[in-house]
Amino acid sequence: MILYTLKQLRYFVAAAEAGSITRAAEATHVSQPSVSAAISHLEDVFGLQLFIRHHAQGLSLTPAGRRLFASARELLAHAEELTQDAAGLGEALEGDLDIGCFVTFAPFVLPGVLRVFAREHPAIRVRPHEEDLRALPEGLRRGRYEFAVTYDLNMPQDIDFEPLVTVPIHVIVPAEHRLAGKKTVKLTELEGEPLVLLGLPESRSHFLSVFAEAGIEPNIAYETMSFEMVRGLVANGYGYSLLHSRAPHHRALDGSSLASIPLSEPKREMRMGLARLATSRPTRMALAFADVCRAHLPDLLAEQSER
Repeated sequence: MILYTLKQLRYFVAAAEAGSITRAAEATHVSQPSVSAAISHLEDVFGLQLFIRHHAQGLSLTPAGRRLFASARELLAHAEELTQDAAGLGEALEGDLDIGCFVTFAPFVLPGVLRVFAREHPAIRVRPHEEDLRALPEGLRRGRYEFAVTYDLNMPQDIDFEPLVTVPIHVIVPAEHRLAGKKTVKLTELEGEPLVLLGLPESRSHFLSVFAEAGIEPNIAYETMSFEMVRGLVANGYGYSLLHSRAPHHRALDGSSLASIPLSEPKREMRMGLARLATSRPTRMALAFADVCRAHLPDLLAEQSER
């Protein structure tokens, strides 16, 4: 027996997104009491507190509210699909689609995928969300996006991951470095030299574990959360670094040159692919995006590596 309506769920989702009853009412073109009544009804039906009310400072979701928010957004998306089907638009794929992507490779992976996707599905507008490896699973749980293009590093059990491309680890050095012309390099050949470490959550511990596995204590000279800052510091002679994400060019943003060399040992490949919440049922728009990634992402990365 259904004890709530889609309209009440829409008002709840609007309030969660806006963080305010007032702004939610404006976004949905109804009165503030209507939004408040919908939220109160849902809290009564589910026996849960969905929001923490801050006097004169809006609303914030409780843990239970965050879980319901993700489920409600998914249900409303499928309800919209049903409406299109009933109106004779069953094959029409249109609207906004939110997608997460790991911040380091998003600039040189996602645009090419979006170009192909726009050609095949011109009525869908993709809204990308660039996040670190720890934030992406949380974004999936909260319903901020349906799929994320990411690595499989420390993937939580409640997230399903579909690998698409294997990505090796590389050493990056200044273009004039003594090892720049080698086909592969061992970490022992760089022991004692200054390291520029990518300090993003999960990435930092991953790269440090590579050194630990090789029995080497890295000489960390700089640590930064920015992929391009790592490349810039290396290209300007401040040290070397380890990266999986590999830009399809050999220049930092300031024009200085660097070299990227596959690490010969230890073997620490990662897999790039699609992640989604295991309990979710993706919309047709999200499934269409996943199909494009499966068909074109490996080729796009292969083309970049040949440049």
